[in-house]
Amino acid sequence: MQVSFVCSEHSIKSRSAEDRLNRQNAGSPSLGTRGKFRAVAMVARSLGQLSVQNVPSSSESSVKQPGMKYRNLGKSGLRVSCLGLGTWVTFGGQITDEMAEQLMTLAYDNGINLFDTAEVYAAGKAEVVLGNIIKKKGWRRSSLVITTKIFWGGKAETERGLSRKHIIEGLKASLERLQLEYVDVVFANRPDPNTPMEETVRAMTHVINQGMAMYWGTSRWSSMEIMEAYSVARQFNLIPPICEQAEYHMFQREKVEVQLPELFHKIGVGAMTWSPLACGIVSGKYDGGIPPYSRASLKGYQWLKDKILSEEGRRQQAKLKELQAIAERLGCTLPQLAI
Repeated sequence: MQVSFVCSEHSIKSRSAEDRLNRQNAGSPSLGTRGKFRAVAMVARSLGQLSVQNVPSSSESSVKQPGMKYRNLGKSGLRVSCLGLGTWVTFGGQITDEMAEQLMTLAYDNGINLFDTAEVYAAGKAEVVLGNIIKKKGWRRSSLVITTKIFWGGKAETERGLSRKHIIEGLKASLERLQLEYVDVVFANRPDPNTPMEETVRAMTHVINQGMAMYWGTSRWSSMEIMEAYSVARQFNLIPPICEQAEYHMFQREKVEVQLPELFHKIGVGAMTWSPLACGIVSGKYDGGIPPYSRASLKGYQWLKDKILSEEGRRQQAKLKELQAIAERLGCTLPQLAI
């Protein structure tokens, strides 16, 4: 699951947890709506699949629900909810299709319009589940912001990367699974050193011009790579990326707090961030080891298990114990404090 928050246009400043809680309470929705948001967060926390979105912007408004805010994604005109629902690990994997529908309905009914997925999530099943829900619910397509990511599509050499061939074919396959005519944002889900930057930018421009996507963005790209894409786009009159999707939590802050604000001011690139709980580490559930059915216990997540059991992981657990005391004093959970 993906949860997001918004940073100001001018800078991403560290604020005290108490200040954040006070500001939330000042403009909080009704108890019923707030309770629903807590339910979403609780389910997400149990699944270890939370992410955050920072969308620098100069304006915001509450459109669908009291308490839900919307901002422009970067300096584009695309309006997205400050909270978004993602599908990594969960949709098509750890949870049933029925639970996925319940989560997505709860999110949509409370003003969330941003839903994120990728061709690689559950080997394409996440996109299928997301598309089936959209079709079943009959929501207006114009009321949704659907994003997907392209890089890993299959095992063949031509089925991955950011070549013109895979971007076009990969996005076509994603649209078929989603049962949609277009996505709002297509992300390059890693930099590709084997493909010239001009080819990637031209391919992204092509899928936008063909109506397969409205915008494109980057994910896990360095500031230098984003600047190169922007320069290529300006040099050849192509379309530049509008945002970077980056990891952001209390143990990983520099890129979002230092690097991306500078890019926003220079070229208008916004930020959509993920993993506010550091793949569940910040939830505190790994304090006593690796629980059964947690993400770190899953096949293919040995890297996360190794990270948790490392010396750095033990230092992080020690820090979390100190933060737990702060959370208790503020009357919130550790995940709420982290977000």
